[in-house]
Amino acid sequence: MTSSPNLFERLRNGETIQAGDPEAYKMRAASDETRKLLVAMNNASDPEAIRDLLSQITGAEIDESVAVFTPLYINYGKHTRIGKNVFINFGCTFLDLGGITIEDNVLIAPNVSLLSEGHPISPEERHSLVPRSIHIKSNAWIGAGATILPGVTVGRNAIVAAGAIVSKDVPDNVIVGGIPAKIIKTIR
Repeated sequence: MTSSPNLFERLRNGETIQAGDPEAYKMRAASDETRKLLVAMNNASDPEAIRDLLSQITGAEIDESVAVFTPLYINYGKHTRIGKNVFINFGCTFLDLGGITIEDNVLIAPNVSLLSEGHPISPEERHSLVPRSIHIKSNAWIGAGATILPGVTVGRNAIVAAGAIVSKDVPDNVIVGGIPAKIIKTIR
């Protein structure tokens, strides 16, 4: 007999979780555990201690080339993957139940939000959770206060301007900005 995927596998696979799902309570319990580690991480000043606690939060080793300026807010953590030589500045928020992948050499400015989760438009289904993974490709730069919405891929070498709200994929080697973000310039 084959067992069905657990809640977190279903989320990672992009399955909408209905409000009355019998496993939904597990999301809150997992977030409670993550918050305990976040309190310690966000009060640490030693870069090695911060990376160690972030490794515990994500369930994957964070390379010593990664720099994180706390505070950093994450609701789950286990669906976040961070490459090498990544810089994450102060005050960022990662909602990662849908999955967040940050490749090598990415720069993330202060107050960036990576939101891999949303809700249906329908008022009757509004309390359901719709996960869609976010992928930030290598050497991208996400400007201060930018928001990356569920399901978006930011291309290699791309720049997201400060304050942009990105709701659609960003091609490689472009600068996007605005609300909603649009291509401003090609990088040569």
